[in-house]
Amino acid sequence: MNHKKKKIVFFTGSGISVESGLSTFRNNPEGLWENYKIEEVCTYEGWVENPGLVLDFYNKRRIQCFESKPNEAHLLIAELEKEFEVSIITQNVDDLHERAGSSNILHLHGELFKSRSTKDRALIYPQFEDIKLSDVCELGFPLRPHVVWFGEELDESILKSAKIEMITADVCVIIGTSMQVYPANTIPYFVDEKAKIIVIDPEEVKLDFDNKLDFYHIKEGGSQGMKTLYESLMKKKY
Repeated sequence: MNHKKKKIVFFTGSGISVESGLSTFRNNPEGLWENYKIEEVCTYEGWVENPGLVLDFYNKRRIQCFESKPNEAHLLIAELEKEFEVSIITQNVDDLHERAGSSNILHLHGELFKSRSTKDRALIYPQFEDIKLSDVCELGFPLRPHVVWFGEELDESILKSAKIEMITADVCVIIGTSMQVYPANTIPYFVDEKAKIIVIDPEEVKLDFDNKLDFYHIKEGGSQGMKTLYESLMKKKY
């Protein structure tokens, strides 16, 4: 007799990729981030003002990501697919979940290894080389990074799919995110009232799940926290 697999939905942020060498501008303003102002490279206004600077920033981020490798947290999430139905909703633009072997991933804020038309956002292309100012889409308009900049709206179809994934979760795991970026931070609240909520973070994360009985906080970093969670899931503790 086949038993339906329990569904685990991971909601991940930049903190899960820190151990892979990808720093987050919120908590670790070093390396790549210290040489740029966020408003100059992560907003549409910055793009209009100086597209060359924006492309330079994302070209460097793409190289940095390419040189990084999935860490144990990414790998353990992928490993869970052997025993569970696993979905990932990520705020990250890196491809470390994919390279770790996960198969069901929604990118809320876009992807570094894709570009898109500045005329039609539905025209999206694989992008493994630098984007140049002279690069254009099939309509003849400049290409831009396929990322959601501050002030831009998320893709409605992806947002809808993310909410459906969360509604149907048996377990929701929040890892590596400060839950500060709207509207992405609203998605975990679509979880069913009967589902378990697990937060993996060494610090306190501001959440309004106080009324849920099945709420757990693993106060550890990404990889160690995922080890703890993985072992607990294998022992059916959650």
